[in-house]
Amino acid sequence: MRKWALSILAVGATAVLLWSLTRPPALPGTAPVGGLNTAPSNTVGQPSLLQSALAKAQDAASGLSGREGLGLPPTRMGAQDLQQVFPLVGREEARLIEIYQLISQTQHREALEKAESLVRDHPNFQLANLVLGDLLSAQTRPVRQLGDVPDTKAIAALEQLAILRDESRRRLLALTERPPEGSIPSQFLTLASQSRHAIAIDASRSRLYLFENTGAKASASAAAGDNPVANSLRLVGDYYISVGQSGIEKLLEGDKRTPLGVYYITSNLNAANLPDLYGVGALPINYPNALDLQRGKTGSGIWLHGTPKEQFVRAPRASDGCVVLSNPDLQSLLARVQIRTTPVVIAAQLHWVKPETLDPDRQQFQQALEAWRSVKSQGDLTQLKGFYSERFNNQGQKLADWWPRMEGEVRGNGVRELQLKDLSLLNWRDKDDTMVVTFGEVAAGQSRGVTKRQYWMRESDQWKIFYEGSI
Repeated sequence: MRKWALSILAVGATAVLLWSLTRPPALPGTAPVGGLNTAPSNTVGQPSLLQSALAKAQDAASGLSGREGLGLPPTRMGAQDLQQVFPLVGREEARLIEIYQLISQTQHREALEKAESLVRDHPNFQLANLVLGDLLSAQTRPVRQLGDVPDTKAIAALEQLAILRDESRRRLLALTERPPEGSIPSQFLTLASQSRHAIAIDASRSRLYLFENTGAKASASAAAGDNPVANSLRLVGDYYISVGQSGIEKLLEGDKRTPLGVYYITSNLNAANLPDLYGVGALPINYPNALDLQRGKTGSGIWLHGTPKEQFVRAPRASDGCVVLSNPDLQSLLARVQIRTTPVVIAAQLHWVKPETLDPDRQQFQQALEAWRSVKSQGDLTQLKGFYSERFNNQGQKLADWWPRMEGEVRGNGVRELQLKDLSLLNWRDKDDTMVVTFGEVAAGQSRGVTKRQYWMRESDQWKIFYEGSI
């Protein structure tokens, strides 16, 4: 009975939300949204529970469709627009969207058939079950009351409804607030050709965006005087995700928050060796990174992972700090991404820009990096040390403790031209301006080198290195 109570309340609201986001407002006196039967209650002057749910969803949709400051303007989505989005979202989400679309077009029989098929394929997909229940109830009679559901269970159902409505709202807003064509998240200044894919997560929208690196390669050598160019990133995936129960901006071990920053996938864990909680697999990231450690953040074990068998997805905020996808969506990631070379940007809100707008920042930083390369090639240890911050820290070693390692490296190479190959630049801005730099360092006359990662921070308008290590 509780499941039917939820279905009566939740997805009628979902249908209205879809209509309000994708269709013009209804004229006075027209039929109810999607043809759903919302006749008044038998109690004179008292709205039915379904009517109340619909009204609340309508109010929420009106506010959301006009919200400002989140960087992506809302747009009305026509049938052709939706067809372009379908290949990007997960297959199951695309099927759910199609059902919503049919409901908004009052094609209830077709919607019912597709809802039955989706539930049959994924019986643990709660929103799909609720849509099906709503369609079935709308066929028979107006929804007037919860029947004999005890008050305590009704309250629990309303709490669950709020979570489901939030999930549904976020999914639908992902359709109407689309990244502009040809734009990329502002963190991606340059990606080496080895980074075949990149991931950007927008916690405010509960979305994970997967990009394929299809564009020009970065400069083969900074020593040649060429500036690296921004790789052309093509959006190939757009998935619903869940973050930490306590939200984002992880600070401490056990705070149930998802970290913000620039990370890399470090391994691919086989589901056979994991508890069912993690679903079809897991992709750990390198939290805490050098910037996190610089700021005293603690904790570990932040993964991108799937869901247990009894769940299709989680609520928008439901993990212990990990980023959680549905198992089918995670399988799509597992089939594409590579360990150690796939960056993962996790932001409270992504800022989408045209790639060419990043040219000034990239070129300005390139000047600092080229100066560092040139001084190191010359073996000038005094000048070289000036590029390093007093806050330098490498696994607990301060600059004075770590510097003998650099001295040995430079003296071992002698005066030899260094090349920086396969350069990636990722920019993270919050209270500080940080650059995460990855490259292959190869000395002249050698065919192979070492892959290094540096973290630079702008200090008094000068770029300084506060971490350097081999990966």
